[in-house]
Amino acid sequence: MKAALCKSLDGPQALSLEMLPEPIPGRDQAIIRVKAVGLNFADTLITRGKYQFKPDLPFSPGAEIAGVVESAPETDSQLSPGQKVMAYVNWGGAAEKIAVAAETLIPIPENVPLTVAAGLSVTYGTAMHGLRDRGRLKKGETVVVTGAAGGAGQAAIEIAKLMEARVIAVVSSPEKREIAKAAGADDAILFPGTDLKAEVRALTGGSGADVVYDCIGGEAAESLVRALAWQGRFLVVGFASGEIPKLPLNLLLLKGAEMSGVFWGESVRRDPEGHRANMCQLLDWVAAGRLSPRIQATYPIEKIVDALSVLDRREAKGKIVLTID
Repeated sequence: MKAALCKSLDGPQALSLEMLPEPIPGRDQAIIRVKAVGLNFADTLITRGKYQFKPDLPFSPGAEIAGVVESAPETDSQLSPGQKVMAYVNWGGAAEKIAVAAETLIPIPENVPLTVAAGLSVTYGTAMHGLRDRGRLKKGETVVVTGAAGGAGQAAIEIAKLMEARVIAVVSSPEKREIAKAAGADDAILFPGTDLKAEVRALTGGSGADVVYDCIGGEAAESLVRALAWQGRFLVVGFASGEIPKLPLNLLLLKGAEMSGVFWGESVRRDPEGHRANMCQLLDWVAAGRLSPRIQATYPIEKIVDALSVLDRREAKGKIVLTID
Protein backbone atom coordinates (compact mmCIF):
# COMPACT_ATOMS: atom_id res chain seq x y z
CA MET A 1 0.00 0.00 0.00
CA LYS A 2 0.99 3.63 -0.48
CA ALA A 3 1.94 5.69 2.56
CA ALA A 4 3.54 9.09 3.14
CA LEU A 5 6.51 8.45 5.41
CA CYS A 6 8.45 10.68 7.76
CA LYS A 7 11.89 9.08 7.99
CA SER A 8 13.78 12.01 9.55
CA LEU A 9 12.70 14.96 11.68
CA ASP A 10 13.40 17.54 8.99
CA GLY A 11 9.85 18.78 8.51
CA PRO A 12 7.20 18.20 5.81
CA GLN A 13 9.67 18.73 2.96
CA ALA A 14 11.41 15.47 3.88
CA LEU A 15 8.29 13.28 3.53
CA SER A 16 8.37 10.60 0.85
CA LEU A 17 5.70 8.38 -0.70
CA GLU A 18 6.58 4.71 -0.36
CA MET A 19 5.06 1.25 -0.62
CA LEU A 20 4.56 -0.61 2.66
CA PRO A 21 3.08 -3.96 3.66
CA GLU A 22 -0.62 -3.80 4.46
CA PRO A 23 -1.44 -3.55 8.19
CA ILE A 24 -2.42 -6.67 10.12
CA PRO A 25 -5.28 -6.02 12.57
CA GLY A 26 -5.06 -6.80 16.25
CA ARG A 27 -7.85 -8.67 18.01
CA ASP A 28 -10.13 -5.67 18.46
CA GLN A 29 -9.02 -3.65 15.44
CA ALA A 30 -10.69 -2.88 12.14
CA ILE A 31 -8.88 -2.26 8.87
CA ILE A 32 -9.93 1.03 7.32
CA ARG A 33 -9.34 1.91 3.68
CA VAL A 34 -8.53 5.59 4.10
CA LYS A 35 -10.18 7.96 1.61
CA ALA A 36 -9.55 11.37 3.19
CA VAL A 37 -7.14 12.78 5.78
CA GLY A 38 -7.62 16.10 7.56
CA LEU A 39 -4.29 17.92 7.92
CA ASN A 40 -3.43 20.28 10.77
CA PHE A 41 -0.57 22.54 11.77
CA ALA A 42 0.33 19.84 14.29
CA ASP A 43 1.36 17.65 11.35
CA THR A 44 4.12 20.14 10.52
CA LEU A 45 5.29 19.98 14.13
CA ILE A 46 5.22 16.20 14.47
CA THR A 47 7.44 15.86 11.39
CA ARG A 48 10.00 18.05 13.19
CA GLY A 49 9.78 16.25 16.52
CA LYS A 50 8.22 19.33 18.12
CA TYR A 51 4.75 18.01 18.92
CA GLN A 52 3.51 16.54 22.21
CA PHE A 53 3.39 13.09 20.57
CA LYS A 54 6.73 11.80 19.28
CA PRO A 55 6.24 8.55 17.35
CA ASP A 56 9.19 6.37 16.48
CA LEU A 57 10.63 6.80 13.00
CA PRO A 58 9.51 6.06 10.37
CA PHE A 59 5.85 7.04 10.69
CA SER A 60 3.06 8.58 8.64
CA PRO A 61 1.53 11.91 9.72
CA GLY A 62 -2.23 12.49 9.61
CA ALA A 63 -4.38 12.45 12.74
CA GLU A 64 -7.88 12.70 11.26
CA ILE A 65 -9.16 10.07 8.87
CA ALA A 66 -12.34 9.16 7.06
CA GLY A 67 -12.80 6.05 4.97
CA VAL A 68 -14.60 2.74 4.66
CA VAL A 69 -14.37 -0.42 6.73
CA GLU A 70 -12.50 -3.16 4.90
CA SER A 71 -12.66 -5.67 7.74
CA ALA A 72 -14.08 -5.58 11.26
CA PRO A 73 -13.30 -7.72 14.32
CA GLU A 74 -15.73 -10.56 15.00
CA THR A 75 -16.33 -9.08 18.45
CA ASP A 76 -17.88 -5.88 16.98
CA SER A 77 -21.44 -6.18 15.68
CA GLN A 78 -21.76 -2.46 14.94
CA LEU A 79 -19.30 -2.37 12.02
CA SER A 80 -19.63 -3.94 8.59
CA PRO A 81 -17.45 -3.93 5.46
CA GLY A 82 -18.12 -0.92 3.23
CA GLN A 83 -19.40 1.23 6.11
CA LYS A 84 -18.27 4.89 6.14
CA VAL A 85 -16.42 5.80 9.33
CA MET A 86 -14.16 8.47 10.80
CA ALA A 87 -11.58 8.42 13.58
CA TYR A 88 -8.90 10.41 15.36
CA VAL A 89 -5.70 8.35 15.23
CA ASN A 90 -2.92 10.71 16.47
CA TRP A 91 -0.71 9.80 13.49
CA GLY A 92 -0.53 7.19 10.76
CA GLY A 93 -3.48 8.39 8.71
CA ALA A 94 -1.61 9.34 5.54
CA ALA A 95 -1.70 5.80 4.15
CA GLU A 96 -4.04 3.75 2.01
CA LYS A 97 -4.98 1.51 4.94
CA ILE A 98 -4.72 1.69 8.71
CA ALA A 99 -5.58 -0.63 11.61
CA VAL A 100 -7.78 1.20 14.14
CA ALA A 101 -9.34 0.16 17.44
CA ALA A 102 -12.93 -0.61 16.48
CA GLU A 103 -14.36 1.15 19.51
CA THR A 104 -12.90 4.48 18.36
CA LEU A 105 -14.62 4.45 14.94
CA ILE A 106 -17.60 6.71 14.43
CA PRO A 107 -20.15 6.00 11.66
CA ILE A 108 -20.61 8.76 9.09
CA PRO A 109 -24.13 9.59 7.84
CA GLU A 110 -24.59 8.73 4.17
CA ASN A 111 -25.03 12.36 3.06
CA VAL A 112 -21.84 13.62 4.75
CA PRO A 113 -18.86 13.65 2.34
CA LEU A 114 -15.74 11.84 3.53
CA THR A 115 -13.63 14.94 2.85
CA VAL A 116 -15.81 16.92 5.26
CA ALA A 117 -15.87 14.22 7.96
CA ALA A 118 -12.07 13.95 7.80
CA GLY A 119 -11.71 17.56 8.93
CA LEU A 120 -14.08 17.55 11.90
CA SER A 121 -12.19 15.83 14.71
CA VAL A 122 -9.47 18.25 15.80
CA THR A 123 -10.70 21.82 15.31
CA TYR A 124 -14.43 21.21 15.69
CA GLY A 125 -13.90 18.54 18.33
CA THR A 126 -11.80 20.97 20.34
CA ALA A 127 -14.47 23.65 19.99
CA MET A 128 -17.19 21.26 21.17
CA HIS A 129 -15.13 20.03 24.12
CA GLY A 130 -14.06 23.56 25.03
CA LEU A 131 -17.34 25.39 24.72
CA ARG A 132 -19.76 22.66 25.78
CA ASP A 133 -17.82 20.49 28.24
CA ARG A 134 -15.34 22.95 29.77
CA GLY A 135 -16.99 26.32 29.22
CA ARG A 136 -20.62 25.25 29.77
CA LEU A 137 -21.66 27.89 27.25
CA LYS A 138 -25.35 28.71 27.44
CA LYS A 139 -27.84 30.15 24.98
CA GLY A 140 -27.66 33.95 24.95
CA GLU A 141 -24.21 34.19 26.55
CA THR A 142 -21.31 36.11 25.01
CA VAL A 143 -18.10 34.35 24.04
CA VAL A 144 -14.87 36.05 22.94
CA VAL A 145 -12.76 34.00 20.51
CA THR A 146 -9.10 34.93 19.96
CA GLY A 147 -7.22 33.90 16.84
CA ALA A 148 -10.68 33.92 15.34
CA ALA A 149 -9.62 33.73 11.68
CA GLY A 150 -7.58 30.54 12.17
CA GLY A 151 -8.94 27.03 11.88
CA ALA A 152 -9.53 26.63 15.62
CA GLY A 153 -11.04 30.09 15.91
CA GLN A 154 -13.42 29.70 12.98
CA ALA A 155 -14.62 26.36 14.34
CA ALA A 156 -15.24 27.93 17.76
CA ILE A 157 -17.28 30.72 16.17
CA GLU A 158 -19.42 28.25 14.24
CA ILE A 159 -20.03 26.00 17.25
CA ALA A 160 -20.82 28.96 19.53
CA LYS A 161 -23.40 30.23 17.03
CA LEU A 162 -24.98 26.76 16.83
CA MET A 163 -25.20 26.92 20.63
CA GLU A 164 -27.04 30.25 20.20
CA ALA A 165 -24.38 32.42 21.79
CA ARG A 166 -23.16 35.86 20.77
CA VAL A 167 -19.59 35.86 19.43
CA ILE A 168 -16.97 38.61 19.61
CA ALA A 169 -13.95 37.76 17.43
CA VAL A 170 -10.42 38.99 18.16
CA VAL A 171 -8.32 39.22 14.98
CA SER A 172 -5.12 40.92 13.88
CA SER A 173 -6.11 42.51 10.55
CA PRO A 174 -9.12 43.81 8.56
CA GLU A 175 -8.77 40.82 6.21
CA LYS A 176 -9.00 38.40 9.13
CA ARG A 177 -11.97 40.35 10.49
CA GLU A 178 -13.84 39.50 7.28
CA ILE A 179 -12.95 35.82 7.66
CA ALA A 180 -14.27 35.79 11.24
CA LYS A 181 -17.43 37.61 10.18
CA ALA A 182 -17.99 35.10 7.38
CA ALA A 183 -17.73 32.32 9.98
CA GLY A 184 -20.57 33.96 11.91
CA ALA A 185 -18.98 36.37 14.41
CA ASP A 186 -21.36 39.12 15.53
CA ASP A 187 -18.60 41.64 16.29
CA ALA A 188 -14.84 41.82 15.81
CA ILE A 189 -11.98 43.59 17.60
CA LEU A 190 -8.62 44.30 15.98
CA PHE A 191 -5.68 43.44 18.24
CA PRO A 192 -2.91 44.51 18.75
CA GLY A 193 -3.76 48.18 18.56
CA THR A 194 -6.81 48.34 20.81
CA ASP A 195 -7.66 48.09 24.51
CA LEU A 196 -9.23 44.62 24.64
CA LYS A 197 -10.80 45.05 28.05
CA ALA A 198 -12.41 48.36 27.08
CA GLU A 199 -13.61 47.03 23.73
CA VAL A 200 -15.20 43.91 25.20
CA ARG A 201 -16.81 45.94 27.97
CA ALA A 202 -18.21 48.40 25.43
CA LEU A 203 -19.63 45.63 23.23
CA THR A 204 -21.31 43.93 26.21
CA GLY A 205 -22.83 47.04 27.77
CA GLY A 206 -20.27 46.96 30.57
CA SER A 207 -21.06 43.44 31.78
CA GLY A 208 -18.11 41.62 30.19
CA ALA A 209 -17.72 38.27 28.44
CA ASP A 210 -19.25 35.11 29.85
CA VAL A 211 -16.66 32.89 28.16
CA VAL A 212 -13.26 33.56 26.58
CA TYR A 213 -11.96 30.93 24.13
CA ASP A 214 -8.27 31.83 23.95
CA CYS A 215 -6.24 30.29 21.15
CA ILE A 216 -3.32 32.74 21.22
CA GLY A 217 -2.19 33.44 24.80
CA GLY A 218 0.42 36.18 25.01
CA GLU A 219 -0.42 39.73 25.95
CA ALA A 220 -4.12 39.35 25.07
CA ALA A 221 -4.79 36.96 27.94
CA GLU A 222 -4.63 39.28 30.95
CA SER A 223 -6.78 41.92 29.27
CA LEU A 224 -9.41 39.31 28.50
CA VAL A 225 -9.38 37.93 32.04
CA ARG A 226 -10.05 41.50 33.16
CA ALA A 227 -12.89 41.64 30.61
CA LEU A 228 -14.70 38.61 32.06
CA ALA A 229 -18.17 38.97 33.49
CA TRP A 230 -18.99 37.88 37.03
CA GLN A 231 -18.48 34.08 37.17
CA GLY A 232 -17.01 34.12 33.68
CA ARG A 233 -15.03 31.19 32.29
CA PHE A 234 -11.61 31.59 30.64
CA LEU A 235 -10.69 28.66 28.39
CA VAL A 236 -6.98 28.03 27.74
CA VAL A 237 -6.92 26.48 24.25
CA GLY A 238 -3.47 27.29 22.86
CA PHE A 239 -0.57 29.69 22.55
CA ALA A 240 -0.39 30.65 18.87
CA SER A 241 1.37 33.89 19.85
CA GLY A 242 4.31 31.81 21.06
CA GLU A 243 4.07 33.25 24.57
CA ILE A 244 2.57 31.51 27.60
CA PRO A 245 1.12 34.26 29.80
CA LYS A 246 1.62 34.60 33.55
CA LEU A 247 -1.56 35.91 35.15
CA PRO A 248 -2.37 37.46 38.56
CA LEU A 249 -4.77 34.96 40.13
CA ASN A 250 -6.50 37.64 42.18
CA LEU A 251 -8.31 38.63 38.97
CA LEU A 252 -10.19 35.31 39.05
CA LEU A 253 -11.02 35.71 42.72
CA LEU A 254 -12.42 39.22 42.28
CA LYS A 255 -14.75 38.07 39.49
CA GLY A 256 -15.73 34.71 40.97
CA ALA A 257 -14.31 33.45 37.67
CA GLU A 258 -12.64 30.22 36.65
CA MET A 259 -9.89 29.21 34.24
CA SER A 260 -10.01 25.82 32.50
CA GLY A 261 -7.56 24.01 30.28
CA VAL A 262 -8.91 22.58 27.03
CA PHE A 263 -6.72 19.53 26.34
CA TRP A 264 -8.88 17.89 23.68
CA GLY A 265 -6.46 15.12 22.73
CA GLU A 266 -6.23 13.86 26.30
CA SER A 267 -9.99 14.18 26.81
CA VAL A 268 -10.54 11.84 23.83
CA ARG A 269 -8.47 9.19 25.63
CA ARG A 270 -9.98 9.72 29.07
CA ASP A 271 -13.61 10.26 28.03
CA PRO A 272 -14.22 8.29 24.81
CA GLU A 273 -17.99 8.35 25.25
CA GLY A 274 -18.02 12.14 25.64
CA HIS A 275 -15.87 12.42 22.52
CA ARG A 276 -18.22 10.12 20.60
CA ALA A 277 -21.24 12.18 21.66
CA ASN A 278 -19.57 15.39 20.49
CA MET A 279 -18.58 13.85 17.14
CA CYS A 280 -22.08 12.48 16.58
CA GLN A 281 -23.53 15.94 17.29
CA LEU A 282 -21.15 17.50 14.76
CA LEU A 283 -22.04 14.91 12.12
CA ASP A 284 -25.76 15.45 12.76
CA TRP A 285 -25.33 19.21 12.27
CA VAL A 286 -23.44 18.62 9.02
CA ALA A 287 -26.03 16.11 7.78
CA ALA A 288 -28.82 18.60 8.55
CA GLY A 289 -27.04 21.41 6.72
CA ARG A 290 -26.55 23.47 9.87
CA LEU A 291 -22.75 23.18 9.87
CA SER A 292 -20.71 23.59 6.68
CA PRO A 293 -16.97 23.34 7.36
CA ARG A 294 -14.92 25.20 4.77
CA ILE A 295 -12.44 23.10 2.83
CA GLN A 296 -9.84 25.37 1.28
CA ALA A 297 -8.25 22.69 -0.88
CA THR A 298 -7.89 18.96 -1.38
CA TYR A 299 -4.61 17.36 -2.45
CA PRO A 300 -3.89 13.80 -3.53
CA ILE A 301 -1.59 11.96 -1.14
CA GLU A 302 1.17 12.28 -3.73
CA LYS A 303 1.09 16.07 -3.08
CA ILE A 304 1.28 15.87 0.72
CA VAL A 305 4.39 18.07 0.83
CA ASP A 306 2.53 20.82 -1.06
CA ALA A 307 -0.49 20.43 1.22
CA LEU A 308 1.51 20.66 4.44
CA SER A 309 3.49 23.60 3.06
CA VAL A 310 0.28 25.66 3.00
CA LEU A 311 -0.12 25.02 6.72
CA ASP A 312 3.58 25.53 7.37
CA ARG A 313 3.41 29.00 5.79
CA ARG A 314 0.27 29.82 7.84
CA GLU A 315 -1.67 30.42 4.62
CA ALA A 316 -4.67 28.18 5.30
CA LYS A 317 -8.03 29.94 5.63
CA GLY A 318 -9.99 26.68 5.60
CA LYS A 319 -9.36 22.97 5.98
CA ILE A 320 -6.61 21.28 3.98
CA VAL A 321 -7.54 17.68 3.16
CA LEU A 322 -5.61 14.82 1.56
CA THR A 323 -7.47 12.40 -0.68
CA ILE A 324 -6.38 8.83 -1.37
CA ASP A 325 -7.57 7.16 -4.55
